[in-house]
Amino acid sequence: MTVASCTCGTVRIDVTGNPIMTVECGCTSCQTAGQAFGDTLTEYGTTPYTMVRKDRVTLLAGGETLVAKRLTPDSATRRVVAGCCGVPMFLDFRHGHWLSFYTDRLPEADRRSLDLRTMTGDLPNRNALPNDAPNPKKHTAGFMIKLLGAWVAMGFRNPKIDWVKEG
Repeated sequence: MTVASCTCGTVRIDVTGNPIMTVECGCTSCQTAGQAFGDTLTEYGTTPYTMVRKDRVTLLAGGETLVAKRLTPDSATRRVVAGCCGVPMFLDFRHGHWLSFYTDRLPEADRRSLDLRTMTGDLPNRNALPNDAPNPKKHTAGFMIKLLGAWVAMGFRNPKIDWVKEG
């Protein structure tokens, strides 16, 4: 069991099983949200996420403080912030079967090494990226296959995360 938590410890979310993958996203949306909803960006402009299946997360405490933030009212993604201490907790894609936890919300001992960076073509200077993981410009077939594999393992279900209030 891994418990994702906010800085002050009010929000606690149980995460079981292995993550789907650990990525850093460089898309324009993650760059914009990283500046707007809490400093989540690395020194080269990517956002570190640990992607987990929605059927493997359980709210333990602090749900009343969670607030969804969107870049636009019709955005398919919501960044969920702990209102108690203001830190971003996870990204929830409306039609997705996974949550992307901001990696620093997980205990350091439970963080996996980076699998890849994705959407680096949106970065202002992708040449500044380290070579410690693949740095494709867009989502790769392997990235999509990992997500599809997780969805197959879930029986093509898309559990709803209904313990977050819209902000």
